[in-house]
Amino acid sequence: MFPTALIVLWAFLMIALERRFPYERQPFLRREFWTDLVWFSTVFSVLMGLLAAKFVIPGIDHLTGWSQTRGIREWPLALQVLISLFSHDLFIYLFHRWMHVNPYLWRIHEAHHSTPDVDWVGGSRGHVIENTITGTAELAPIILFMSPEVAAIKSVIDACWGMWIHSNIDWDMGPLKWVINGPYMHRWHHAREIHDVNFATKFSFWDWLLGTAYLPDRKPESYGLDVEWPQNIVVQQAFAFRRFQPKAVLRPRGPREAARLHAGDPEFLVPAEEYRQRMQARPVAPPAGPSIAA
Repeated sequence: MFPTALIVLWAFLMIALERRFPYERQPFLRREFWTDLVWFSTVFSVLMGLLAAKFVIPGIDHLTGWSQTRGIREWPLALQVLISLFSHDLFIYLFHRWMHVNPYLWRIHEAHHSTPDVDWVGGSRGHVIENTITGTAELAPIILFMSPEVAAIKSVIDACWGMWIHSNIDWDMGPLKWVINGPYMHRWHHAREIHDVNFATKFSFWDWLLGTAYLPDRKPESYGLDVEWPQNIVVQQAFAFRRFQPKAVLRPRGPREAARLHAGDPEFLVPAEEYRQRMQARPVAPPAGPSIAA
């Protein structure tokens, strides 16, 4: 119960800081608040954790026998936690980035981006397939190679950090932004006007080192998706398997294209179909240099 109590206390702290230092004005009981709190934060989190710990990981162990090895269980507990934090955060960065560029993986990730109101509880929403994959990737190394205490410590850190980076708190982190992630950077990750920036969850230096960091001196215009997202939670999960359709709007992908958007590049300011028609109608430039007659 102690880890749960810490998570609940942290949630109340996030609520208090959001009300006192809001990044943007938004109501506390905003759209789909209870869906995010009851279903995604509570029911889904527990069920996905149980699915990974009780079925998926034992299946992996049955095939590999990794739990019979010594692993790093005898290492200092603090070192085990640090290894888990850094290794899992790097995995999340890479897998997160892959989900944004792979159209099939994006379908199971877009649920996380569907909220138009980013706050302390909004980051909990997601798809059951994605949550099972990431939960397994987090818990498997701990269960198979580390001390059981690492799982409890890591679960508290993950829950609290997820609330923190999605919170509606007006704090730019100062020089810490180069090392750890915070609300300013992650709100740009959820910005509707751009895509494929700020993938890190805990350690922002992954983004700064790998060229995906984006932190302009302005606020996002809006959050969410360009598709009409269903309200029913069951339909939301099934929505990932809808037919693929051409994009209605072109969005910048990555920091460089985002900078072009904010500089007024018209490529990202017109509907996608209109832009495609413009490109098709554009005359092809003749090859440079003298032509050679047959």
